[in-house]
Amino acid sequence: MGHSKAEKAKSHERIVKVAAQRFRETGVDGIGLADLMKDAGLTHGGFYRHFDSREGLVAEAIECALQDGGKAVAAIANIKQAPLAAVIDGYLSPVHRDQLASSCAVTTLAGDVARSNDRARSAYTKQVGIYLDLLNSLIPDKKDEARRAKAITALSTLVGAVSLARAVNDDQLSAEILQSVAVLLKEQLK
Repeated sequence: MGHSKAEKAKSHERIVKVAAQRFRETGVDGIGLADLMKDAGLTHGGFYRHFDSREGLVAEAIECALQDGGKAVAAIANIKQAPLAAVIDGYLSPVHRDQLASSCAVTTLAGDVARSNDRARSAYTKQVGIYLDLLNSLIPDKKDEARRAKAITALSTLVGAVSLARAVNDDQLSAEILQSVAVLLKEQLK
């Protein structure tokens, strides 16, 4: 790969990473291309050397954000002792709630993805499937159908709880949502 191709690839990756972080923080429509490019250390004029359209960047950044979050959850799930409890506690932690730029895109980008293109929705669907498979493998139920239903319920509960905890403007209530859901979910999934 020539120097210019290598630099272009690095710049492209940097734009996608910055967009993935910023979209999780502000939503897809919360930041313009000029600011994204500036945050990536590039000029607005260079955008179209990397992408055909904003929609192309959005889809790629959503894919990146989903993969990043998936890696973090998978790493927690690899904890040997009580991996299901570790996933629940990690997902419902104040750190996950508060650090939008690095948080799970399944939660932060759900509304944006619902209004996005097929590529972004397919990436989201794939990540939801990965999470369901992970939860399914951690839930101790002998019946496959019951485990799958519990995994769907658990993922929906995790995503919903984090969304609610972020949306309320009462710190005590936000903490209570996270703590209450963590306790009850772990109890129900024994």
